[in-house]
Amino acid sequence: MNTPPHTATAPQTTATAESVFSVRDLWKVFGPKADRVPADQELRGLDPAELRERTGCTAAVRDVSFDVRKGEVFVVMGLSGSGKSTLVRCLTRLIEPTSGTVSIDGEDVLSMDTGRLRELRRHRAAMVFQHFGLLPHRTVLDNVAYGLEIQGVGRGERRERAAEFVTKVGLDGMEDRRPSQLSGGQQQRVGLARALAVDPEVLLFDEPFSALDPLIRRDMQEEVVRLHQDEGRTMVFITHDLSEALKLGDRIALMRDGRIVQLGTPEEIVGAPADDYVRDFVRDVPREQVLTVRSAMRPALRGERETGPALAPQRHRPRGHRGRRPYRRERPRRRRRQVPRRGRPRGTPRCRRRGTGSGGQGGGLMYSHTTWPPPCGTTGADALTGATGRWGR
Repeated sequence: MNTPPHTATAPQTTATAESVFSVRDLWKVFGPKADRVPADQELRGLDPAELRERTGCTAAVRDVSFDVRKGEVFVVMGLSGSGKSTLVRCLTRLIEPTSGTVSIDGEDVLSMDTGRLRELRRHRAAMVFQHFGLLPHRTVLDNVAYGLEIQGVGRGERRERAAEFVTKVGLDGMEDRRPSQLSGGQQQRVGLARALAVDPEVLLFDEPFSALDPLIRRDMQEEVVRLHQDEGRTMVFITHDLSEALKLGDRIALMRDGRIVQLGTPEEIVGAPADDYVRDFVRDVPREQVLTVRSAMRPALRGERETGPALAPQRHRPRGHRGRRPYRRERPRRRRRQVPRRGRPRGTPRCRRRGTGSGGQGGGLMYSHTTWPPPCGTTGADALTGATGRWGR
């Protein structure tokens, strides 16, 4: 199967004007003499097991390129060990990349000195961690205000701004509680409020909801969607949950063994998988909940006859079907015994008399669907009108 044009195998080489983060040819290799791996064409092509056997190194991120557009939710998805958490930490150099380029608003992150890097982490990008990272000896309000305190904001102003974001994430009345007095979902809301309080340009989420219960996770996902709709912030979201990625992401990068195997919108990921790995990943996704009429009815792009969205085949309904289920073996109907019309007036029910009495008097009449004419003692008027008896079933 040919690779669709929207996959990440051939990324753009220049960043667009609206890009916030732009990543090109990024490598992160752990181990001795890690710099030689990206520079050696032979080592670059080895699979993880062979690379580890020959060099003792592990390539967590391998030749990754992408852009994060302003105002979008960019989701990086993959299984454990695929390199997604390492990748998001390389964006702000919490982990130093081995090679490649990372830029934010056109400024090279890898060439920043200590002062510029500190300013980037304090003002331009904020991270929400998986394990909350709250200070246990501080209250909710002080935890939310911690980033502002690091920025040097005065006590009164930072507490006022912190209270505003505590309300925004739905923690009214809990400002004086300690983290140990909160549930897991409430602690994650504190972490989210702390990240929002510093008014960053980009929010980075490193699997923030993976440790939460399903109901709490759903509430937090809806909270992120609401905040994005209200404020329009750029977000980079790391997750291993496909349903979460489809719900939150404007675009999704699916990683495997440190590489991006496909990059595109949820409709492109589900409708046109790049390979068997992606196809197996999205196999159980209900396509009617992802694919839209707009995507189905638009004109086909060049080359989409072989690589466009694939839909499950529909069972053929034969002509003249008239609503019955096709190919269903039906039980044969019982045919009632029909009493010939000969010998009875037109419109007369098929019946016979049961009961007692003579001449249709006294005991009443019972008629059933068996024989005609009525037995003796019943007049034609009795049979036609039922005036002197009861019509049986």
